[in-house]
Amino acid sequence: MNSWFNKSVVILFMATLASCDLIKMKEDVVQEENMPDPVARVGDQFLYPDDLEGIATSGMSSEDSTERTMRFVNNWVRKQLLIQEAATKIEFDEAEIERKILDYRFSLMGYEYQSYYINQNLDKEVTDAEIEEYYKENIDNFLLKQNIIRGKFIKLPVGAPKMEKVKSLINSKKQEKLDELNSYALSFAATYQLNDSVWMVFDEVIKNSPLAEIPNKIQYLQNNRYIETSDLQFRYFIKIDEYRISDNTSPLEFVKEDIKNIIINKRKVQLAQQLEEDLYERAKKNKEFEVY
Repeated sequence: MNSWFNKSVVILFMATLASCDLIKMKEDVVQEENMPDPVARVGDQFLYPDDLEGIATSGMSSEDSTERTMRFVNNWVRKQLLIQEAATKIEFDEAEIERKILDYRFSLMGYEYQSYYINQNLDKEVTDAEIEEYYKENIDNFLLKQNIIRGKFIKLPVGAPKMEKVKSLINSKKQEKLDELNSYALSFAATYQLNDSVWMVFDEVIKNSPLAEIPNKIQYLQNNRYIETSDLQFRYFIKIDEYRISDNTSPLEFVKEDIKNIIINKRKVQLAQQLEEDLYERAKKNKEFEVY
């Protein structure tokens, strides 16, 4: 009787195991059937459509979306190939790799919050007084690396009408003449800068013109206040009110935008440091950490 009972229990147990295995096999099959087709494969690693979510935004054209997606896929393939090659050549300390991943994750989270905090609290308004003060205190840092000019510049196609009037207009100080020049430039010029308070890099002004071949540009600037020249396509008119040569101090107007950016970046650094200090002091006060 006992022998028969024991055999029955064993048979029932084996049947149960087989049934569980069958259920698991069915679940695996269903799971595999529900899996989308992979986008790419490197060895036993697969890239699926879900992994591409957020790569292309809704506002992008189909061409740009396809290009960005393909760039991501190709980068993924290259990185996987490198990882798999590295795994065959080097014996890695998995624990150390995990620690580095964890450190990077925490650093990334901290950076994201720091960026959010700065964007929420950053004052982007910079006054002229602040810019001038910074300029005076750091004037040795603002030496010119290029020759610059202040004046007027206009580049006209050779077929532009009434070109003979441009010389008198560009050299005039009368407002009605300057207004006429502005209107003319707007209609016919290939490029121009008629705001004589703006400093321009001389090499940029004469780029692709016959003046670009001048051997001694400093001497040329010293000897010329009005320049007119032409090539096969364009005629160039330059009226120079003031110039500064390289290795001299930059005028404030020329570096004003740079100084503004410097001041804003300094504020960003100060905000980041203040955030860390505030968090530390608050946690210390509330006894949120201990150092043993």
